Amino acid sequence: MIPETDEHLDAVLIGGREERQIVIVEYDRKWSARFDELDLAIRDAVGDVALSVEHIGSTSVPGLSAKPIIDVLLTVADVGDEDSYLAKLESAGFVLRVREAGHVLMRTPEKDVHIHVVSPDNPAVANYLDFRDWLRVDEMDRTLYTTVKKGLAAQKWTDMNYYAEAKTDVVSEILSRARMWRAGRKVRQE
Repeated sequence: MIPETDEHLDAVLIGGREERQIVIVEYDRKWSARFDELDLAIRDAVGDVALSVEHIGSTSVPGLSAKPIIDVLLTVADVGDEDSYLAKLESAGFVLRVREAGHVLMRTPEKDVHIHVVSPDNPAVANYLDFRDWLRVDEMDRTLYTTVKKGLAAQKWTDMNYYAEAKTDVVSEILSRARMWRAGRKVRQE
C-alpha cells in the first residue's frame, strides 16, 4: 500500500482532493439489494469484460457499521486497457475518480458507490475478499473494526483517503487472521 500524501493524491485523483465528513452508520440490509442492482448495471455496461463483480467493503458484511458507500470490485483482464471498460461505465453513469497503476476507481455522481477496477492478478483481490469473508464470520473482529472506524470518523480528514490509510494497522491485523482462516479452510477442503 502506498502511504497517501498530498502529492500522490494530486497525481491520481481526478477532480482533486475532497474534504468530506466521514459518517459511520449501522448496517442496512438495503445495501445488499443495492449491490445486486449495481452488479446488473455493471455487467450490462461492460458485458464479458467483467471477469467478476463482487460486493466488498463494510457494506458487504451483515451487521457491520459502515460509511453508506457501496464498494464494488470489478475484475477485468487488463485494467490498463481502459478502452475495454471506461467509456462503457461512464455511459452507465459512473464517473472516473482515481487512475493509478493497477487500479481505476469509478463512482456515482452522488458519491455513494465506488467501483474498484483491477486485474485478477492484483493482490488487492485476495485482500478484499479474505477481509470481507472473515468479517462475515468473526464477530470479535467486526466489533474491533467498527470501534476503530467510529473513532477515526470522529476526526477531521482533509481527504477520505487519509481516513482509509489511518485504518491500515487494524486492517492488517484483521487481514492476518483472515488469511490464517482462509488457509485453514483450504487445507480442510483438500
